[in-house]
Amino acid sequence: MPGPLAGLVVTELAGLGPAPFCGMVLADLGAEVIKIDRIGGQTLPIGTIENDVLNRGKQSISVNLKDEAGIDVVLRTVARSDTLIEGFRPGVAERLGVGPAESLARNPALVYGRMTGWGQAGPLAAMAGHDIDYVALSGALHSIGPSEQPFPPLNLLGDFGGGGMLLALGVLAAIIHARATGEGQVVDAAMVDGSALLMASHHGYLADGWWRDERASNLLDGTAPFYSTYRAADGGHVAVGALEPQFFAELLAGLGLAPDEVGPQNDREGWPEMRRVFAKQFGGRTRDEWAAHFEGTDACVAPVLSMTEAPGHHHNRERGTFVEIDGVVQPGPAPRFSVTPPGIGRAPTAPGNDTDRVATAAGFNKEQIVKLRESGAIA
Repeated sequence: MPGPLAGLVVTELAGLGPAPFCGMVLADLGAEVIKIDRIGGQTLPIGTIENDVLNRGKQSISVNLKDEAGIDVVLRTVARSDTLIEGFRPGVAERLGVGPAESLARNPALVYGRMTGWGQAGPLAAMAGHDIDYVALSGALHSIGPSEQPFPPLNLLGDFGGGGMLLALGVLAAIIHARATGEGQVVDAAMVDGSALLMASHHGYLADGWWRDERASNLLDGTAPFYSTYRAADGGHVAVGALEPQFFAELLAGLGLAPDEVGPQNDREGWPEMRRVFAKQFGGRTRDEWAAHFEGTDACVAPVLSMTEAPGHHHNRERGTFVEIDGVVQPGPAPRFSVTPPGIGRAPTAPGNDTDRVATAAGFNKEQIVKLRESGAIA
């Protein structure tokens, strides 16, 4: 299906993590995403091209970014694009000759999307880092994990939630502005900013005195026994999120417990005993027995599924939450649209697979493409 972004053209300078994730999201929603792979460049630290889910739905052209003719190919591609996205350290794109100045000179309405950890400016801008460093500085990591030490929630908060998804939002917002005014601009998306933004509500809770600025002491960090996980008889786990009083009552009913057996829901002094009682009850059946028992109720109980189990769950199957492409099971496009449903156009492709097609669309004729290839500007 074409998707809501059909007709949008995106140039993506190949990189790692959040910028490719942004490109994948845009491609899933129907944009034409052209990935610029560097000849001889390494963009996959682990894994294989065939299983590089972040590059699904994209075209690829291989370009020598140290060759003036190669840079011209990129800029001519940019000239027909709505946005360019890149994830280099500040200044790298400028040194290559494909920075905002050169790109906006070719296309004044271009949205130039920049994805970094620390941002384009600031004392740490030029420093290396990874997701864990950015969420540490934003204050997000401090709130996650047991009291003894913070525990990173994979690389979801920085790379993807506070990084790639924020960049996608930013470039789409700037494209709306560009289409209304003809004026392009630079979008500075930083993972430290994005992961801080994800903590907005918690800063409000902190200001109210409702949130404690320490781990393992809050309602939503696993401390409350009615918002936590429990080990079942078979070693599996169930997740409990019965925050509201009516849901808490459903939880107690499902566990066969009377209110006086656990005490008042919000009595923090009684939480350790409440957790002990809940743990004992959940330990009496298997994970899947509890899942079946609570399904259809408002007790807010769900089985904790592994990555390999989740695609097979009947709810996920019916919604098509996961898809299989060329034998690789992966999350499907999201969100859903009633009129322009998105879809995945193609599996990840090898670098340079679409070089001729992209160069032709950029205005090069067959003879010029042959000369570019012979000179090593493209491959």
